[in-house]
Amino acid sequence: MPSNKSVSDAAITQFINCRILRASRLQREDLWVRSGSILDPEKLFFDEQGYADDRVDCEGSIVAPGFIDVQINGGYGVDFSEASEDVNAGVSFVAKKILQHGVTSFCPTLVTSPAAVYHKVLFSPPTQPSMDQSMKLPPVDNNHNENVCQVLPQVKVHHGGAHGAAVLGFHLEGPFISAEKKGAHPERFLRTFQAGGMDDLMEAYGSLDNVAMVTLAPELAGSQSVVRELCRRGVTVSLGHSVANLSQAEEAVDQGASFITHLFNAMLPFHHRDPGIVGLLTSDRVPSGRTVFYGMIADGIHTNPAALRIAHRAHPKGLVLVTDAITAMGLPPGRRTLGQQVIEIQGLHAYVAGTKTLSGSIATMDMCVRHFKHATGCSVEEALEAASLHPAQLLGLDHKKGNLDYGSDADLVLLDDDLALKATFISGEEVWRKAP
Repeated sequence: MPSNKSVSDAAITQFINCRILRASRLQREDLWVRSGSILDPEKLFFDEQGYADDRVDCEGSIVAPGFIDVQINGGYGVDFSEASEDVNAGVSFVAKKILQHGVTSFCPTLVTSPAAVYHKVLFSPPTQPSMDQSMKLPPVDNNHNENVCQVLPQVKVHHGGAHGAAVLGFHLEGPFISAEKKGAHPERFLRTFQAGGMDDLMEAYGSLDNVAMVTLAPELAGSQSVVRELCRRGVTVSLGHSVANLSQAEEAVDQGASFITHLFNAMLPFHHRDPGIVGLLTSDRVPSGRTVFYGMIADGIHTNPAALRIAHRAHPKGLVLVTDAITAMGLPPGRRTLGQQVIEIQGLHAYVAGTKTLSGSIATMDMCVRHFKHATGCSVEEALEAASLHPAQLLGLDHKKGNLDYGSDADLVLLDDDLALKATFISGEEVWRKAP
């Protein structure tokens, strides 16, 4: 029976024989969990006179917050931007699969797509089925060549669990980006703010419900008012796929932008007279108390280790590890899709078919954490926080996620000293464990 009936009937779980990442250092102490949240053991012992109902022997493992991926395009054969009859099934499938890589929360990412795709994926009709009802898909119009099913009533922001990692909201990467730095994004679907800003954006997307982040190019005319309004609505704004100079990037930060999409990739290269978006890492125009975060694809391909070290040493507290994973993550080499493009996988490289243009990665988050530590020589704590605390801070969720503070969600991973994943927990419940 639960031991603490005066406060809660819920069982208390004690994680023992572990090193906990807390306050940016590994500490040898136990971790206590009840009702999905981390407990303060002092209050438990002295105020409630409680004790553990269950114990998990971590066998000397590192216990760290669960990883958060804010840029993932798909994986395991699923492309979130592909015209699918059931995007919910695809998102759920990937959410389940990435548990084995320590990801407990993520932002499904849509690359530049036709407006019809955004409308069908992002538009919430007035009447929606509840999340706990049996979900029936609306009929598909097979006469519409860009038709995908209306799915957001099913793919909403929701908690994680044994069914898969939590969905924190969509990341919309494009279509308001630079044609010159489009990368793998199809140029025919790029857009500008011709009508004056938010009207263009809403015309393209249809809805901002369940949207966590938007990547745009800040040099586009009318973009600054869009940045300001998106931030006012609680949407994180990221700068990327851009030829912006430093002044344009700083102005966007003044308006509320707080992230850089895959630093160094799809932007002007650093120049000593005008460092462009990269210069935000050391800019003195970032408002006091604000942090500009930046995504890094630490897969050993998108960013040279020397560039990775430069970024980390210049601004370690802003580095956010992202996979930018595409449909081929977890699959053998071959041809796959990314939105409207065909992608060819050659070894560890993902190219737009017929070119040498990189198009996302096939790396997993635990791989990125290990490579980041190896390439930069950073501490274990820094590597783990780049995949947990920093993305939580970016999204304004660090009061509940990205740390093991008292009261935070008990989303956590168990790792060995080489940062190989041993187990994943969501709300204190085991959702994946490496086979012996």
